[in-house]
Amino acid sequence: MVAISAPGAGAAMHPFDLRDVLRHMLGVLETERQALAGLDIDGIVGAAVRKHALCDRLEGVGAEAVDEECRGLLDAARRLNETNRRVRNLIAANVATRLDALTGQPALYRAHADAARVRRLR
Repeated sequence: MVAISAPGAGAAMHPFDLRDVLRHMLGVLETERQALAGLDIDGIVGAAVRKHALCDRLEGVGAEAVDEECRGLLDAARRLNETNRRVRNLIAANVATRLDALTGQPALYRAHADAARVRRLR
């Protein structure tokens, strides 16, 4: 595992260190996926905290530190993060639907309805 340092510490990160941080990020994203699947709130929150710390570590890393292996790790992390984001959104939509059904009232905020109105105005 990689020790996580203070924000901005990644400015002069060596490619080997960057690979370690990216591998750690993939591990955290996988842990988050499992926590989402099990609806484990502590696991989800813990993953969010670790992802934030890793993002702080990556802050300021320049393109010159990204080699071919790092690009592959970055691509894998992007895909897994996107998958996790979609799962979170599905869970949130399911909760909203259930709450609406229990209260018999539409939700106070409907992103899809607002987007539909914007499209109609164009």
